[in-house]
Amino acid sequence: MKNIETKYIERYSIHGNADIIGSRLSQTSVIIKRCFEILFACLALIISSPVMLLCFLAIRCEDGKPSIFKQERIGKHGRPFYIYKFRSMRKDAEKDGPMLAKLHGDKRLTKVGRFLRNHHLDELPQLWNVFIGNMSFVGPRPERKYYIDKIMKRDPRYRLILQVKPGLTSFATLYNGYTDNMDKMLRRLRMDLFYIQKRSLLTDASIIIKTIFKILFGKIF
Repeated sequence: MKNIETKYIERYSIHGNADIIGSRLSQTSVIIKRCFEILFACLALIISSPVMLLCFLAIRCEDGKPSIFKQERIGKHGRPFYIYKFRSMRKDAEKDGPMLAKLHGDKRLTKVGRFLRNHHLDELPQLWNVFIGNMSFVGPRPERKYYIDKIMKRDPRYRLILQVKPGLTSFATLYNGYTDNMDKMLRRLRMDLFYIQKRSLLTDASIIIKTIFKILFGKIF
């Protein structure tokens, strides 16, 4: 039996109007959301700093510099920005061009990197992206232009994703899992469109709480 999330996604995203405009938060909601993001990102950076230090040192000990990896992604209104992560792959991981990582059987992942990805610890530096304002806590995950171009050839509705800030977590993160192939990218797109149509402060709070619980209980997603 299909769960309620899948039913809603199929109803509103797969068969929905390709030109639908996402729900717009009121100006008051936008201000509240941004104030929350600044405060919570600052607190999270302070609280997680011992864990981030351990991640930094573990990467350095196993595979040398750099411990922090930055990569250009496309954000709101198509503006590029640099996303920050703990490096989980070898330094020459993309010497043959862009390739999606696979959690199982990808020899480019270091041992420390695999652990960090399994537990989403590699994403911790993105708290800085949230703090400075080029990402939100909740929103479609930002993608590289290389893959956006590929997705757009299959489903041009991706342009609608660029209405909103990308996020540290998302509805698709919870229910689509790690995206390592084009089919998952297209399914993620449909979930992101569903989120944009239904987003609200309450929805965002629910996604954040569910994400935290999954990470705390060690669920790989």
